[in-house]
Amino acid sequence: MPFPTTRLYLEDSHLFETEATITGVRDNALAFDRTCFHPGGGGQPSDQGLIGLPSGLIFEVASAEADASGVIWHVCPAGLSEAIFCSQTATLTVNAERRLALTRYHTVLHVLNTIALRDYKAWITGAQIGTDYSRIDFKWDGFSAAACPELEAKVNAVLDAGHTLKAFYLNENEFQRRTDLLRTLDVSPPVIDGRVRVVAIDGFDEQACGGTHVHSTADVGRFSITKTENKGKSNKRLYVRLEPPAILESKTNA
Repeated sequence: MPFPTTRLYLEDSHLFETEATITGVRDNALAFDRTCFHPGGGGQPSDQGLIGLPSGLIFEVASAEADASGVIWHVCPAGLSEAIFCSQTATLTVNAERRLALTRYHTVLHVLNTIALRDYKAWITGAQIGTDYSRIDFKWDGFSAAACPELEAKVNAVLDAGHTLKAFYLNENEFQRRTDLLRTLDVSPPVIDGRVRVVAIDGFDEQACGGTHVHSTADVGRFSITKTENKGKSNKRLYVRLEPPAILESKTNA
């Protein structure tokens, strides 16, 4: 059984390529000593990308999955060559455009869920992050769609302020004393090596999270709520969309 994979994305959400050593092969999946691929979680889907071998062989990675022992398996839908074996080196390359979109959406949901809890006592009951839009569910008593323009204004004010983001770790005992770091009532954050990762938006929020995020809220873009749905007596679903920030638009048009 391979050793747990070193998760490089936790230290740098903008790391899209790394050299790694194969530590395990099973069916159509590979494990490595380290990876920049996010295996998904907390509503964020896993990364996709490519694996390149020194021989010139290239394999598509359709998804990445973490098992109970902390090994991240990179799933290749086209199957693997019999020539692949442990101790080989490889180049792992994440689909950067897709990662950046997920990273922007994950960050804006942090801003939204903080405002929802702070101002409306609304707790997250579910989320699904995408590249074109995302959705988030709240236990929100007394919700009205009339609150959406106010929510949009509050979220965009935080994005425009350009708060920097950083991550730090608390041991599990310290985390248990920080109930302010929770945003969900029923789902516990991931504990890796006895620690819980916390993502901080400077001067605004701190919450437990194992996902990828932008460097500054100014990198997120313009936020809007496109639709709301009732998913039960108190459960409300919000669909959200982002317009790219000017810096991304200028790169696209260059």
